[in-house]
Amino acid sequence: MADDYKKVAELIKEKGYVVAFTGAGISVDSGIPAFRGGQGLWEKYDPMEYAHISAFRSNPSKVWVMLREMAGVIFSSSPSPAHIALADLEKKGFLKAVITQNVDGLHQLAGNTNVIEYHGNHRWLICIGCSKKIPFEPHVVNVTPYPRCDNCSQALKPDVVFFGEGIPMVEMIRANDEVSRCRVMFIIGTSGVVYPAADLPYQAKSNGAVIVEINLEHTPFTSSITDYFLKGTASEVLPRILQHI
Repeated sequence: MADDYKKVAELIKEKGYVVAFTGAGISVDSGIPAFRGGQGLWEKYDPMEYAHISAFRSNPSKVWVMLREMAGVIFSSSPSPAHIALADLEKKGFLKAVITQNVDGLHQLAGNTNVIEYHGNHRWLICIGCSKKIPFEPHVVNVTPYPRCDNCSQALKPDVVFFGEGIPMVEMIRANDEVSRCRVMFIIGTSGVVYPAADLPYQAKSNGAVIVEINLEHTPFTSSITDYFLKGTASEVLPRILQHI
């Protein structure tokens, strides 16, 4: 295993253009449980009742019960050693972009500057009427029954992709551009079952990138495209790779 850390570090130095593709697993060490699994929000809230855009439009006050809980978790979190390691990898000039499925904004807080948020960012609010965007200040969590736009009085929702909504086109274009350039792709803390995001590593592989997967368990990626599988949490694995760079 130690040999693999060194090999991956050499690969990074040799290939030079690294893109990280991250999922919920990288933020577990920051205190944010994955949506699925024992501690996940979907155990407590039916996603079709609470996270579908039609549910929000028909009953925003009900959906805000879940959103308040989610906001409380995100606002009390801070970057993990894995987030910080990715920021260090960018400072060293190797990591060029992070494509994340997470909505917690922790990559930016850690110091990454080119973050492509496939599913949006819970630290911003957007109006469902006029599309005005404002920062999601922590005090807004306490506004009942739900916060409204000061422009048009429609409901505000976190600027995240709900079920039934499309991926933002700008983010898709940016992600596809990075995938076409990358020489090494890190797959970190993602199960590879949520599409269209899960298609990005396959695109990277078909463009000739070397795939390095960091996960606790094998995923659909492991047997199909992964070149190096490093078992463990990203907070354990990434700092160890950086020791060799």
